[in-house]
Amino acid sequence: MWQWTPLRDWLGAQITPYWADPLLTTVQIVAVVVCLIVVMAFYTLAERKVIGWMQLRHGPNRIGGLLIPGLSQPFADVVKLMFKEILIPAQSNKFLFRLAPFLSMIPAISIWAVIPFAPEKAFANIDAGLLYVLSLTSMGVYGIILAGWAANSKYAFLGAMRSAAQIVAYEIAMGFAMVGVLMAAGSLNLGAIIAAQHGGFLSWNWFWLFPLLVVYFIAGVAETNRAPFDVAEGESEIVAGFHVDYSGMAFALFFIAEYVNMILISALTVIFFFGGWLSPFDGILPDGSLLAAPGFFWFGLKTLFPMFTFLWLRATFPRYRYDQIMRLGWKALIPVTLVWLLIEGFMIYFHVGPWKGQF
Repeated sequence: MWQWTPLRDWLGAQITPYWADPLLTTVQIVAVVVCLIVVMAFYTLAERKVIGWMQLRHGPNRIGGLLIPGLSQPFADVVKLMFKEILIPAQSNKFLFRLAPFLSMIPAISIWAVIPFAPEKAFANIDAGLLYVLSLTSMGVYGIILAGWAANSKYAFLGAMRSAAQIVAYEIAMGFAMVGVLMAAGSLNLGAIIAAQHGGFLSWNWFWLFPLLVVYFIAGVAETNRAPFDVAEGESEIVAGFHVDYSGMAFALFFIAEYVNMILISALTVIFFFGGWLSPFDGILPDGSLLAAPGFFWFGLKTLFPMFTFLWLRATFPRYRYDQIMRLGWKALIPVTLVWLLIEGFMIYFHVGPWKGQF
């Protein structure tokens, strides 16, 4: 757990020490969640701007912002969604219809409890952090299935089934890619996975596990239902997918979950394959050097690149057909991970590469 000594001492002086640490943890959790939502909001603006730049057109440029036209667009979107009426279909299962958006959003936010932003800076430094991540990323599919089923609409149900089948297919490939990271680090703890990559950028897992990096990121794009895997929103076929009957803030919760998951996949890609909070100059510059020091700066800077890649893929690739998506997941990505896990096993056994794990 984070320990900010001055604030904890002040809280201990104001209230009983028994309540000081829980209150500090609550304040930190609220701060991280608020920052995450703000980053998500401006990520939507960045998506419009980046895609507009790639397609030689203007993005949002009417609302606020002297230096960056359209800077206030995320706030305008929030206000619009807050004042839109939430309509619930008359023949729907009203309880499950209301519950589904929360089942999509809560797991996406809960995973951040084990994300190490910097050395010793994680809310829950649990030994089975990788299993925690894998289990909660699997929970989002329940929100999608319930949203499609509870609406009592064939369009929504068809979109939910297609999304669920896609997520399950790519979850297997993603899980095998995580097994490769586990083998390399010899630990399920996310902080230990980062620490096992010390020694400079050539010691990071991206170099030794490049096929698993490609598989993991492609599976992450498919897991978040992003282009070119966004068959859930194939407008010409099934309107808007599983959330076609949602409006207002109920739709916004699905929207938040999607973009928070994009940021989460980017952060996990950095943790598993790019050394997390480690500096690229680690092992190259002296240990006391400012550029060689690990910290949140490097973690945040690295995370921006996978986040940009999500936008780049949407602006570049057309939407795949559903049969192409399933064929890629089952017949390409899963065999690649199995073959590379076998190769990695031999590399670890014969001590090839900077491996720390053991069988």
